[in-house]
Amino acid sequence: MECLLKLGLGPRFLKSSRCWFLVEIVRMGTNRLEAFSDGVIAVIITIMVLELKVPRDTTLGSLRSVAPQFLTYLLSFLVVAIMWVNHHHLLHSARHPDARLLWSNNFLLFWMSLVPFVTAYMGNNPRDPRAAALYGVVLSLCSVSFVLLRTTIAGHHRDDADLFLYHRRMGFKNVFSLLLYMASVPLAFVDVRIAFFIFVFVALSYFLPERKLADAEAAPH
Repeated sequence: MECLLKLGLGPRFLKSSRCWFLVEIVRMGTNRLEAFSDGVIAVIITIMVLELKVPRDTTLGSLRSVAPQFLTYLLSFLVVAIMWVNHHHLLHSARHPDARLLWSNNFLLFWMSLVPFVTAYMGNNPRDPRAAALYGVVLSLCSVSFVLLRTTIAGHHRDDADLFLYHRRMGFKNVFSLLLYMASVPLAFVDVRIAFFIFVFVALSYFLPERKLADAEAAPH
C-alpha cells in the first residue's frame, strides 16, 4: 500500500478492482522487462548474422563481393550492442515498471527490430542513397524512442534533483544524436559516405556507457 502511495495513487484508485494488477507490477520490478528486452535484442542480432551470405567459392573476388554486407552488419552490430549497453544501465535506474515505461520500452524495441531489415537493404545496395536514407530514418526513430524512454525514467527521480538533472543533461545529448541521424537522411542523397560517417560517429560517441549510471549500478546497496 505504501509503495503505491509513493507512486502518487490516491485511496480511491487503491480501492479499485484494478489495484491488484498494479501491485503485481510494482513487485515485479524491472527484472522481467530487462529479460524481455535482452531476448528481443538477442533475436535482432541473430537475424542480422543469418542475413550474411556465404561466398560461392574461396576466391578473393567472392570474399570482396560480400564485403558490403559484412561491413553493414558490423556497423549495425555496433549500433545495436551500444544501444543494449546504454539501455541496460538506463533501465537499472528505473524505480518501477509503470505502464509508461513498459510502452516506451516496447516502442524502442519495435524500431530496433527493423534494424535487420535496413541492414540487409543497405548491405545489398551500399551505394544507393535511398538505402542509406532509410537506415537513417530507422535510427532516427530508435533515437526518438530512447529519448522518450529516458524522459520516462527521469520522471521517476523528481525527488532526486541531482539524478533528475543528470537525465535532463543526457537527454540533450540524445536529442543532438537524433538531429544528426535526421540530417543523415537528406545528406545521403548528397553523398552516402556522409551518412555512413554520421552513423559511425554517433555510435562511437556512445561507446562508453554512462559513467554515473554504471557507477550507481555497481555501488553496493
